[in-house]
Amino acid sequence: MKRLPLRLAMLEAARILEEAGVASPRTEAELIAAHVLGVERGRLPLVPLVDPPVVEAIHRLVAERSTRVPLQYLLGEAVMGGIGVRVGPGVFVPRPETELLLEWGLKLLKDRAHPVVVDLCTGSGVLALAVAHARPDAVVYAVDNDPDALAWARHNADLRAEAGDTPIRLYSGDVTDDTVFAELDGLVDLVLCNPPYVPQGTPVPPEVADYDPPQAVFAAGGGLDVIRHVVTMAARLLRPGGGVAIEHDDTHGQAVPALLEARRVLTDVVDHTDLAGRPRFVTARRV
Repeated sequence: MKRLPLRLAMLEAARILEEAGVASPRTEAELIAAHVLGVERGRLPLVPLVDPPVVEAIHRLVAERSTRVPLQYLLGEAVMGGIGVRVGPGVFVPRPETELLLEWGLKLLKDRAHPVVVDLCTGSGVLALAVAHARPDAVVYAVDNDPDALAWARHNADLRAEAGDTPIRLYSGDVTDDTVFAELDGLVDLVLCNPPYVPQGTPVPPEVADYDPPQAVFAAGGGLDVIRHVVTMAARLLRPGGGVAIEHDDTHGQAVPALLEARRVLTDVVDHTDLAGRPRFVTARRV
């Protein structure tokens, strides 16, 4: 059996993905190849030649991805903060840009022992679980109002607990409900949230339109309705010096910071850009 150059297989994969309109074709070709080979992406240059079945497996996954099935569905997980979580029908697929929000939150917690963290609109649970992985001493709460998303979050939480991470505390609830986590008012060090924020009617890529649950993507009021409730909840949950980070649409670079600035108990409001330089999340601290 004649071995084949992996580099050529990845070049062909990237070409097919680019023609299909995939945003990062080379990166995704490398991720698919690494998945098939069972190696880290950075080690691909150490694998110059592969057997024909490996090339065939890469081409099969690339063919599926070219129909705009989410890459995370094909790889079996979404990765963030050094962990992977399972995703599939019924739950929002985490995106790489949310990693920056997570990094900000972990930096805030750096000098705090046994911090209390709340992840609102948790979806797959990835933010809560990534915090629990990075900070085993943290007490991490997570909430969502969607039963399907909660089922995925519970499955992921069980897998991370089995892997040795500190278990998170997962709840069913809605951020519009003033009683949710009322027992934590004024006790929380960090609130994280990646809420539904895309304005209704906004065109979105096929991966979002055909696979992500609409209720996890779109929000009324120009995309701000859920965020308004998140800001209110964060203001009551946070202890003095605590911080909040909320992801938002790239058209919200002024509107969402203004919502936080309108709260007298919040200060140090800063908007942050994503990997492409677009407005993506806002942070603030409790006075």
